[in-house]
Amino acid sequence: MHLDAQDLRAFYYRSALGRVAQKIIRDEVCRLWSGSAKGQTVLGYGFAAPLLRPFLADARRVIALMPAPQGVMAWPAGMPNVSVLCEEVLWPIDTGVADKLIMLHGLETSTNAPTLLDEAYRVLGPGGRALFIVPNRAGLWSRSDNTPFGYGRPYSTGQLEHQLRDHGFAIERHSAALYQPPTHRRFWLKTGPMWEKVGAGAPRMAGGVLLVEASKQVKAQHRPGLPEAVKRPLSVLEGLGAPEPGRQAGRTAKGFGPCP
Repeated sequence: MHLDAQDLRAFYYRSALGRVAQKIIRDEVCRLWSGSAKGQTVLGYGFAAPLLRPFLADARRVIALMPAPQGVMAWPAGMPNVSVLCEEVLWPIDTGVADKLIMLHGLETSTNAPTLLDEAYRVLGPGGRALFIVPNRAGLWSRSDNTPFGYGRPYSTGQLEHQLRDHGFAIERHSAALYQPPTHRRFWLKTGPMWEKVGAGAPRMAGGVLLVEASKQVKAQHRPGLPEAVKRPLSVLEGLGAPEPGRQAGRTAKGFGPCP
């Protein structure tokens, strides 16, 4: 089931817990993708708008794709709109034009996840990077209805990586975030940065969301018989110095042979 765009907007922009979650996940995205996106095309799918703002300054193009069952909102505020309503598995993006893709609240709520991953693979250029952000099935956030991460299908790291490999992606690295409890209580909100530092250094602690970075790898095309054809020399000059039986036979027939 898809969440409503207005509910997602209210969580990330109007609630204290949502603003904290937005900052924590966005900081982790910036840490993973610390390099500049200058001159690149950056896409977001699902409700990735809260994570795309750092790319607006340098990227050549930023597009926030929002699926039709979810709905769309104008974004960013006070700037030209870059948000687009699209079909879940039919994006209005040319093949191979994207350099980076962020998917948030897209995969776990999709009714057709395999085709959605195929579409994500299609729009990325060779070597393009995608960051898939999903609820962690072992974390507290996937068990709470107070946040959008409590809806849809949660994943483990192994499940998500296996699914991405099946659709042609190469796994680069993975991370986690949101170690603090999903509560609006002031104590937990104020101590959130401390819990993120503790969780990052404690492997046994389960973060609320998983972040898996994958790249698009294009396999070389192998045509039958091509290696053998390349190994054979060119036949353009074959037989250049050899006698031509047909011409010799013709001379004999016209009387150029020995006298009777």
